[in-house]
Amino acid sequence: MTKKVNIMTGADASSINEALSASLRQYRSQNKLSLDELSRQAGVSKGMLVEIEACRANPSIALLCKLASAMGVSVAEIVNVASKPSAHIIASEEIPCLWRGEKGGTARLLAGTSGPDMIELWEWKMHPGETFDSPGHSEGTCELLHVVQGSLQLTLGEERLTVNQGCSAIARTDVPHSYSCIEEPLKFIMTVSERVR
Repeated sequence: MTKKVNIMTGADASSINEALSASLRQYRSQNKLSLDELSRQAGVSKGMLVEIEACRANPSIALLCKLASAMGVSVAEIVNVASKPSAHIIASEEIPCLWRGEKGGTARLLAGTSGPDMIELWEWKMHPGETFDSPGHSEGTCELLHVVQGSLQLTLGEERLTVNQGCSAIARTDVPHSYSCIEEPLKFIMTVSERVR
């Protein structure tokens, strides 16, 4: 059984929770939506939305994806690492960690584009025994993965692939999937291309 781990702690959690709270309030105000209406659109409980708007929640990556999709924005926009006009440098200290594994692994959203059709660049570091499970993204989502160190066990539905150091993989991730680190520390880079309809 895979243990669920909160995505953020400390400064990352605080800044991301504040950004998400502000985004939700602004979106609801601009679209004149009640919490009930947004709850139905996003498939997220009203109670969770109340907690998020009050900055008391610690949302998962999957929840961030659902809310971003419902609002027609990218996760990168919510956590302030989205592209801006022309070129935009994101300082190292501004890159948020959106997942922390039980043994010290991390997933950092390095950069991403704005808008509902988005591209994100991630850096993952995992330790042996850590797994990250995703319920799947919107239809047609594709991930490009490159293993820098160790071996990545990628599971897509019933299919299991091992991506070794120096190798790359292309995966359609609109199905439940997971990333696991089995024997030695793992580092991989991932690009996500997702179209929100």
